[in-house]
Amino acid sequence: MKAFRMLLVVLCVVVVGFTFGCSKKKAAPDGDKPAADQKLSTIKIGMVAKSSTNPVFLSARTGAEAAAKDLSKKYGINIIIDWRTPPTEDGQEQAKRLTQAVNEGDNAILMSCSDAGKVTGAINDAVSRGVEVMTFDSDAPQSKRFAFYGVDDIKTGENVMAELAKIMGGKGNVAILAGNQNAPNLRKRADGVIKEAKKYPGIKVVGTFFHIETPQDAAAEVVREMNAHPEISGWAMIGGWPLFTKTLLTELNPEKVKVVAVDALPAQLPYVEKGIAPVLLAQPTYNWGYVSVEKIVDKMYLKKEVPVINQMQLIRVSKDNLGDWARQLKEWGFSDIPQQYLDMK
Repeated sequence: MKAFRMLLVVLCVVVVGFTFGCSKKKAAPDGDKPAADQKLSTIKIGMVAKSSTNPVFLSARTGAEAAAKDLSKKYGINIIIDWRTPPTEDGQEQAKRLTQAVNEGDNAILMSCSDAGKVTGAINDAVSRGVEVMTFDSDAPQSKRFAFYGVDDIKTGENVMAELAKIMGGKGNVAILAGNQNAPNLRKRADGVIKEAKKYPGIKVVGTFFHIETPQDAAAEVVREMNAHPEISGWAMIGGWPLFTKTLLTELNPEKVKVVAVDALPAQLPYVEKGIAPVLLAQPTYNWGYVSVEKIVDKMYLKKEVPVINQMQLIRVSKDNLGDWARQLKEWGFSDIPQQYLDMK
């Protein structure tokens, strides 16, 4: 009997110790430290933007790679950006590349959707296989992605038109340059322009013009429509594609035609200086990558709750703050900024 009682005591000690040990393992994380049972040592993020020839997505890649480096050092893990962006806009190719990334071991996907309808199935399949998916810039809201980061597209279109109307004195003929007609974010921005234009009786919208999203194709579309519609006196560009070329610096007369465009990267700044685009509404495109990678790490490593919609705020760039903006771009790692803008006060 005495031996039996001793055996019970030993068993109780073992059970209590085991329970205590388990409870310590499952304790909630403190601050920015992951849970103690977190064994994730590598996060490989497949990045599928719209086009590898579009400078805005190259800046997003720069931001993502910077975040990967910073957060790897901060948390002692290995964060890898696996760039899988197609050279040109192609929703089906994006879906294919997303699936390849999953098959080849990527455990997270960061995507800007060229065509939500063509990528939603691939996103859902990735999630069903345990791969986290986040979108930026252009969403697939009906998919199982866990979060989106970008501007409010309707408001962006409204802001573009409001700025243009102010510059034009509330009257004139406006054309909308709209990029890929299958991109849901761009359709919403165009809708926002049209909605805002209705507030100005003196403004007429000549048309919405779509095009392949390369600087050359966009510039050619502007020139083509200016020839077809010489009455155009304002361009509401819901993306700044043609301003990455020098074409419109000579093709557009700032005394007759004004532009307001989204984005303000180094190659676009001469349009502000010359007065062709007195206002650019800058998306901090570097943050598409940096902030999105932070959100993925928050969810996968730190086990934090991440809001479904994470809004980016536009920055108004004009001659008044051109120098400050140029220096911000330099801080983000851009090396092609003309010195004359960096020297501006």
